Amino acid sequence: MAFSMVQLFLLGALGPRLVDELGVPVTVLGLTTTIGFGSAAVLSPFGGRLVDRIGPRRSLVALLSVSALALALIGAAPGPGFLLAAVALGGLPQALANPATNQAILAAVAPARRGAVTGMKQSGVQWGAFAAGLPLAALAGAVGWRGAVWTASAAALLAAVWARGALPADPPAPPPPPRSSPSPRGAVARLAVFSVFLGCGIASINTYVALFGARELGMGPGAAAALVAVLGVAGIAGRIGWSKAARPGRAEWLPGGLAAGAVVAAVLLAAAPHLRPLVWVAAVAVGVFAVSANAVSMVLVMQRAAPGRAGQDSGLVAAGFFTGFAVGPPLFGLLAQADRYAAGWLLVAAEFAAACAVATTWAAGERRRPATKAPA
Repeated sequence: MAFSMVQLFLLGALGPRLVDELGVPVTVLGLTTTIGFGSAAVLSPFGGRLVDRIGPRRSLVALLSVSALALALIGAAPGPGFLLAAVALGGLPQALANPATNQAILAAVAPARRGAVTGMKQSGVQWGAFAAGLPLAALAGAVGWRGAVWTASAAALLAAVWARGALPADPPAPPPPPRSSPSPRGAVARLAVFSVFLGCGIASINTYVALFGARELGMGPGAAAALVAVLGVAGIAGRIGWSKAARPGRAEWLPGGLAAGAVVAAVLLAAAPHLRPLVWVAAVAVGVFAVSANAVSMVLVMQRAAPGRAGQDSGLVAAGFFTGFAVGPPLFGLLAQADRYAAGWLLVAAEFAAACAVATTWAAGERRRPATKAPA
C-alpha cells in the first residue's frame, strides 16, 4: 500500500524543488496528480476484476514492479511532459492496491480481526507519506530530488522480489463469474460517491500543503515537507484506530463523522496564515479524520462484499476515490496559481462537507432498512 501511492506524496513533498529545479509550473504540479489518479480511476474497476481472477500474490508482485519502474522514470524526467507520462504509469499500481490487499485479507484473516488488519494495511499509504515527507525529503537535500526518487524505486523493486518469495502461492484461477454490470450499485455506489468528494479534498492537501507552507507561511523546504510527514503519522494512527472501531452497526456512521472532522481541518488550514501553528494542528486533523475515512470505507466494502466480488467492489470504490484525486488538485491549482490559498482551503472544506452529507444520508437510510433485508 505504501509503494502504490508513494509517488503522490513524493510529488507533494518535493513540490517546491520540482517547481524551482525542474521548472514545473504550479498548475502542472496539480496536473501530475490528475494524470496519475485519472489513469488509476479508469483502471480500478478492471483491476479489481483482474485480482479476483489471478489472485493477490501475482497482483502484488505486479504492483511493486510497476511502482519501481514508474518511480525510476519520474527520477529520470527531463521536463514536465516526461514527468506526466511517468506519473500516468503509476496509476496501475494504485488500481491494483486495494483489490489485491482486501482479497488477501478475506482469504487469510478471521472475520473478527479483519477491521483491525484492514486499518493496519491502509496505514501503509500513510507510511508512504511519512517516508516521502521526512527521510526521502531529507535525502533530497543531500543527493538531490532525483536521487531520493531513485532510492524509492530501488526499495520498491526489492519489495517485489521479497513478495515473490515470501507470499503464499495463489490458488488456481476460478472459473469466470457470470458477467455483471461494472457500475456500482447500492452501498458500493454510495461509498464510491462519498470517495469522490473525499479524494478531491485529500489530494489537494497532499499536493499543495508543502508548497503552501513554503510560499504562504515562510517555511523552509524541509519544514514544509515535514507537514506531509506529520499528516502521514496521524493518518497511520487514525486508520488503525478507526478501522478497528468500524464494527457492523457502528461502521456506517463513521464516514460521515470523520468527514465532518475533515471540514474543521480544512478551515484550520485557511486560518493558518493568521496563526501559523494552526498548520500543524490541521495536518494532524487531516490524517486523523480525512485520511482515516478512506480506510473505514474499505472496511465497509469488505463487510458487504458478495462472494467472489471483493476485488471488483473494492476497485469500484477505489475508482471513486481516485476520480476525486484526479479532479481536486487542478481546481485547487488554479487558486494556488493566483495565490488564493485561503479560497482553496475553503473549497476543500466544501468538498469534505459534501462527502459528509453523502455518508450521513446513506447511514440514516441504512438504519431505516428492515433488519431482514440483505445489504446492498
